[in-house]
Amino acid sequence: MSQSTISTSESSQTGPQPRRMHHTKMPTLVFELSEEVDRYVANQIATLIREKQAAGEKAVLGLATGSTPIGVYRELIRLHEEEGLDFSDVITFNLDEYWPMEPDSIHSYHRFMWENLFHHINIPKENVHVPDGTVPLKKIEAWCDDYERQIQEAGGLDLQLLGIGRTGHIGFNEPGSSRSSTTRLVTLDPKTRKDAAGDFYGEENVPMQAVTMGVNTIMNARQIIILALGEHKAKITRVAVEDEVTDLVPSTFLQKHPNSVFVIDAAASSELTAVRIPWMAGLVDWTPALVKKAVIWLSQRVNKPLLKLEEADFMENQLINLLRYCDKSCEEIVHEVFMELQNGICLTPGGDKPITAICFSPHPDDDVISMGGTLITLANQGHDMHIAYMTSGNIAVFDEDASRHTKFVNQFLKMFNLDSEETNQLHQKLLSDLVDKAPGEPDSAEIQSIKGLIRKTEAAAGAITAGVPESKLHFLDMPFYQTGNVKKNPIGEKDVEIVANLLRELKPQQIYVAGDLSDPHGTHRVCAMAIIRALDVVKEEGIEMEVWLYRGAWEEYEPHEIERAVPLSPAVVHKKRSAIFAHESQKDQALFPGSDEREFWVRAEDRTKNTARVYDELGLPEFFALEGFVQYRGQL
Repeated sequence: MSQSTISTSESSQTGPQPRRMHHTKMPTLVFELSEEVDRYVANQIATLIREKQAAGEKAVLGLATGSTPIGVYRELIRLHEEEGLDFSDVITFNLDEYWPMEPDSIHSYHRFMWENLFHHINIPKENVHVPDGTVPLKKIEAWCDDYERQIQEAGGLDLQLLGIGRTGHIGFNEPGSSRSSTTRLVTLDPKTRKDAAGDFYGEENVPMQAVTMGVNTIMNARQIIILALGEHKAKITRVAVEDEVTDLVPSTFLQKHPNSVFVIDAAASSELTAVRIPWMAGLVDWTPALVKKAVIWLSQRVNKPLLKLEEADFMENQLINLLRYCDKSCEEIVHEVFMELQNGICLTPGGDKPITAICFSPHPDDDVISMGGTLITLANQGHDMHIAYMTSGNIAVFDEDASRHTKFVNQFLKMFNLDSEETNQLHQKLLSDLVDKAPGEPDSAEIQSIKGLIRKTEAAAGAITAGVPESKLHFLDMPFYQTGNVKKNPIGEKDVEIVANLLRELKPQQIYVAGDLSDPHGTHRVCAMAIIRALDVVKEEGIEMEVWLYRGAWEEYEPHEIERAVPLSPAVVHKKRSAIFAHESQKDQALFPGSDEREFWVRAEDRTKNTARVYDELGLPEFFALEGFVQYRGQL
């Protein structure tokens, strides 16, 4: 039987080339963009399939689910439709499935695979194997043994595709999984269930158990490709490829596989030693950005303000080559970094003359949560400030909120004798839609509209509090979001055109875009890509503007990344908090809070106050709070 080897050489792959990382214990390839990762991995799979076909053999693939491999599957579909990639003799085995789980459930990995891959390619149904979430408990052990037997009868896995969980799990092999484990029923780690809560509309709806291939099953594959995309995977990626092998982080077992590779995007690489502090991993190519990063890192490492750094600090912390490269004194280098940060502090973000500016808000509260202080400052300083809410945010509203608003309207109509048989029937239908819906089932079109209206009125109240009148608000309701599910569609031309039309209408001098791109398939990134594509369209028409990126509720840009820091006074922070409070459906307990359980207003204030503290510790002027921005210059 032929056996392929994963290619990590630059000459074997057309298109953008990856960086092969040093200071890792398994081959690690970094692409700048997640889309480049998708194309690379899909081409590796396609090459294997074609090599097997040429040898008269069947390719046996182990496949993963979740948001990470979706781009790979889309590229495989494209290769099938446009380049004739043939799947007729491909056999697949999926990693895992929730248990219990019906195959037609919207949460089922069986359904996921057919919707995202199998229905779009010419793979025979009998060649597809997905763990069965309906097997009775008393029969599950025998079923798992049979799954292992089927893999062996197929000749074993030629290639196993993996993602990585926040606990370091592969498949559903949670911390503590044995190296010798095989396919079995497992109990899910609380962190895994919390991470899945968004898909299930609440952690309480996430199954407690799952069926998964074991670590040994995975390690027996002849090739393994593991993917990580986005900043939220950066920390566990570093652990997986740099730390010691341990069953507490099952992905570290892959270090011992003879033909495995970790393929990640730049965001997921940010915590790797060779990326975060490359001067500690060997010689580096000193760019101005890297000089700035290193000097700030040194200041924080030795706990000294920038202007108190000495040559000895550089020499004792492996930065002597920086001094040699710059051919300047320690004082000159530090002074340049200090002045760059100092000059980036901006009290008038819109400039001295009135301008038109747009804040693009992916969800109806990202504007005030993420850059509410700057929004207030721009409005206070007399600029023509607009806010474009790109999606309705309707999936992030609890059913009880929709029920409460529905009952309020019904009572309102009764109070003023405006009710009718038709309105009463509609009221009963709406309540039934909410009560009869299964957990995680999409809302009816009417309930989706009501939840969207709740978010819309909250957004208007928040914007008015921030000083932006309702006449300056634009609710774009972009089509990609209108699925009724957590899973969204890819960006389409209509989405781009909606943004382009607003830019044509207002011709702003500045726009602000959510640069919180931790999830490559998430709403923030999708919205950003729609805006970037729209910018390319209007640029050809002679419309150009400054583009500033802001971060979301979770964390600010690092100080070496920040190009503009807008100071916030206590009064501005208080008004920003009031604007966030206007989003009542997201107050106290948001539907999708992420892994951070703090309320959004607390996260926002902690973030901006921490940035001010960092600037103060670097020896810069002391402020109550700071919001940071990075200027977009053609690449996210």
